[in-house]
Amino acid sequence: MKNLQLIGLFLVVAGSFLPLVHIPIVGNWNFWKVDHTLSIAVWGFSLLTLVFILIDKTKRVKIMAFLMILLFVFTIVAVKLQSLDYFSFLPFKSWQSTFAGIVKLSWGWFIEFLGVALILISSIKNIESQRHKNLHNEHS
Repeated sequence: MKNLQLIGLFLVVAGSFLPLVHIPIVGNWNFWKVDHTLSIAVWGFSLLTLVFILIDKTKRVKIMAFLMILLFVFTIVAVKLQSLDYFSFLPFKSWQSTFAGIVKLSWGWFIEFLGVALILISSIKNIESQRHKNLHNEHS
């Protein structure tokens, strides 16, 4: 299960360098261009997750995966709200929402969520297999 967790972690870190937001004329933005603090948080969570994977703390790996999901959802909501705020100088709300709609999420998010899903699924399976081993050892 560690291999799947490490692959998932690799996808999360690699995904932070892939295009996450597409803004016409400006181009594609990765986590660093979206927000420095959020990108450092993702890399910090990834480092903690790596440590927990290596010392075999499966429950903590699972907690870190949930925290990363929350961080990703928070980032997506923040990007959408920031794009609305960015065009607040326009006189009509309909124009603001139309122009904010040109800011699109990109394919990097798929890689981010796929990586976290791999970490989470392999952590859950690892916890179940540890429970099964413990039950088997108690009855022996």
